[in-house]
Amino acid sequence: MLFFVSTITAQNQPEAINNKPTYQNPIFGGDYPDPSLLREGKDYYMVHSSFDYYPGLTIWHSQDLINWEPVTSALQKYVGDVWAPDLVKYNGKYYIYFPANKTNFVVTADKISGPWSDPVDLKIGNIDPGHITDDKGDRYLYFSNGDYIGLSKDGLKTIGEAKHAYDGWVIPREWSIECFCMEGPKLFKKGEYYYLTVAEGGTSGPSTSHMVISARSKTPFGPWENSPYNPVMRTQNSDERWWSKGHSTIFEDNNGKWWMMFHAYEKGYYNLGRQTLLQPVEWTKDGWYKVPDKIQTDKPISRSQGTVVSRFSQSDNFSGTELRPQWKFFGGVDNSRFKITNNSIVIKGKGNGVGGSSPMVCVPSGHSYMADVEMEIEGDAIGGLVLFYDNSHYSGILADKENILANLRGWQFETEKNVHKRHVYLRLKNINNNVDMFYSLDGKQWIKIENSTEVSSYNHNALSGFLGLRIALCSIGEGNVTFKNFKYSNL
Repeated sequence: MLFFVSTITAQNQPEAINNKPTYQNPIFGGDYPDPSLLREGKDYYMVHSSFDYYPGLTIWHSQDLINWEPVTSALQKYVGDVWAPDLVKYNGKYYIYFPANKTNFVVTADKISGPWSDPVDLKIGNIDPGHITDDKGDRYLYFSNGDYIGLSKDGLKTIGEAKHAYDGWVIPREWSIECFCMEGPKLFKKGEYYYLTVAEGGTSGPSTSHMVISARSKTPFGPWENSPYNPVMRTQNSDERWWSKGHSTIFEDNNGKWWMMFHAYEKGYYNLGRQTLLQPVEWTKDGWYKVPDKIQTDKPISRSQGTVVSRFSQSDNFSGTELRPQWKFFGGVDNSRFKITNNSIVIKGKGNGVGGSSPMVCVPSGHSYMADVEMEIEGDAIGGLVLFYDNSHYSGILADKENILANLRGWQFETEKNVHKRHVYLRLKNINNNVDMFYSLDGKQWIKIENSTEVSSYNHNALSGFLGLRIALCSIGEGNVTFKNFKYSNL
């Protein structure tokens, strides 16, 4: 099963520039933060922060940087809240380094498609590991505080003590930022220099917070010289479409062009989370990279290759026997809790409310969309179709064995009584953050309940957590809920 990620649709596909094809950001619409990219010849692979959503560390593949398909999820075992990873290849083996639970882990594989190992604890704190290899083949990890430490040849343990090498770029005090907050070190070598790219300013907060900072050194240990073009990229004011641009990976494509893959929030749609964006970079005569003067993040950008396809659909008829890669369980996946059979997924009830149910979620990709699902209720279970931020923040529509329930910011109540007998269809219709809710007895005639909700405040600036609002299927209480015919469409 293949599906593609591209935000270019029939409504917003940009026209050609000087007869050359173009693309329009974002590359990944929705909650895809902290991108780390690896190129192998004509193939590109990318992984993002997966937080408490499991299976985690989903790896994506592309050959044109615009259209992406999932390969596998590299992390099955729950180790906590997974932050900014780094995907690398060394001596024919693949590695993903990532922080979780106040330490750093690594998973490995001989093939990008897996199988991937269980996580190995490197037993070192800090966040955002960035891998680099020197000319001798020795390996090192940088961290968000500017420290680095040696790695063994097999990459499974650290060597020696951490040493400090980089203090970052001094942000003018008069700028509106969230915090200094250096993070996301990514390193590569070009010519005689090693280049270190970091984010500064805070990943959220004011629109002008996050920024891309560059430095270079003739050794991987410094001393580091800051770029005269810093910040290489930054949101200048709140009138722009893309806010808090940062956490960039710099790379060369198969045609010798250079790019940055990064994340940003979208004005008015903070609740979508940090979306993945792509921009070209150019090299100056004195050996620094910068964004070309005419490039604007929110405008069509020329590209040299790739065929644009419509955005993939998250729709799922639950065929086969395996969970498709768009689905994650919040708080860890328990394979004994669900079964995919007869074009349906049966999920055992858990907890006594949405927050404790470890819902199965997927990422919405647009400003306006509709999601439907068919449900069958067994025992005293409650099933739901909910917009879910975290265990404390959610809203949606649910059903027990005979009633329809509304949940508005955690306030749950019966809104339509005695209207079905253990079989019902539910619908959410989100138009620019205003959400209407419906139910149906046959999947054709839909009845709107009186309760609607507004969801723009489900975002990190309001609630913390660095998360995005996701569509959730919930199975709560004693019994099972069978879900069928999940349909998703952008409106």
